[in-house]
Amino acid sequence: MAVKKVGEHYRCKVCGNEVTVTKVGGGTLVCCGKEMDLTR
Repeated sequence: MAVKKVGEHYRCKVCGNEVTVTKVGGGTLVCCGKEMDLTR
């Protein structure tokens, strides 16, 4: 899933790392070799 806006929250299903978007640069967030899931 591509990052679309500031403030989105993503979580890794494998290790539980969480990311909050502070600057949109395009592309997708990847952790543990898998795309991260948008959580809210």
